[in-house]
Amino acid sequence: MPEINNTTYLKSLKSMNAFTAQIIYRIECEGMPTDQYEEQWRLVYADNEEHALSIARDAGKNEESTFIDRQGRTMCWRMIAVKDLQPIELKNGGLLFSMVREAEILPAPLWASAG
Repeated sequence: MPEINNTTYLKSLKSMNAFTAQIIYRIECEGMPTDQYEEQWRLVYADNEEHALSIARDAGKNEESTFIDRQGRTMCWRMIAVKDLQPIELKNGGLLFSMVREAEILPAPLWASAG
């Protein structure tokens, strides 16, 4: 396979569409039940949405890992799914990610003055 120089690679990216892919991993710990998950947002360049999904799935699978932690337990990161895929416009100040959360109302602290 011929080697592609950096300039050629960057020019090819300009002709592709950019997407953000939300990839979800389950964190498994040998001998311990966990309810831990990792959410990653990845940049994907592709011709179209179907191609972007394929690239995101491959990237997610390639990032799966198994290792031994400090306590000697086997830890596994397993990709569950590509949860979201959105086209994005790469420009200065362009929106990459946005999330709206509703604030939980907290009771006033005990030291708050009444009245």
